Amino acid sequence: MPKIKRPDTLRIATYNIQKCIGLDLRRRPERILQVLDGIRADVAVLQEADKRLPPRPAALPHFLVEETGWQAADLGGAGSLGWHGNAVLYRNGVELRGKGHIALPGLEPRGAVWVELDTGLGPVRVIGAHLGLTGRARREQMHALARAAKHDDAAVILAGDFNEWSRGAVLEHIAPALKFLPPRASFPALRPLGALDRIAHCKRLAAVAHGVHGGRPAHIASDHLPVWADLRAV
Repeated sequence: MPKIKRPDTLRIATYNIQKCIGLDLRRRPERILQVLDGIRADVAVLQEADKRLPPRPAALPHFLVEETGWQAADLGGAGSLGWHGNAVLYRNGVELRGKGHIALPGLEPRGAVWVELDTGLGPVRVIGAHLGLTGRARREQMHALARAAKHDDAAVILAGDFNEWSRGAVLEHIAPALKFLPPRASFPALRPLGALDRIAHCKRLAAVAHGVHGGRPAHIASDHLPVWADLRAV
């Protein structure tokens, strides 16, 4: 379990929640929230947070999110938690100042989201993404994200499921202004082999610690494990 964060850091997590369907094939959103509570994050970037078919209702119900002390950035349509399944939750002490969408190229329907947050570290822009299944699509999508990460008014964090199995610096070469934290295997949850879930930050921030949260019930709540990082201003 991650240690309690230091007061001068921001803890961010990224988690592909697979529409709240666990490895036991049960849809249990309360189990996902139990995992998030165990991470003790200030900000959580989620993928597959909505059901697949239109009108794409939230797989993680709004009332449960609010009951457990989270606020959700309003990024989707009526009833959805996110956009293209990408959602951002944040705790008390973090304030939402802006939000929007980032169109991503490719044949699959993909997109990314951004939120502007007031945090203990100052203004931070968090970008959440879920990239495509082909290498060509991922490269094109990373170029779009690299452009979106060029932001002078706030520190930038990029987090999500990048679907990149290579442990080479594929993502880093496309977005050299961002530092990707060393890969940690997070998929599949029962026996992690691939570091698909990653966190990157701009030069205004530095990582104090990062890891994969594998405690119960994360091992069964989704097919991915969540990844977290403690970041500080530099």
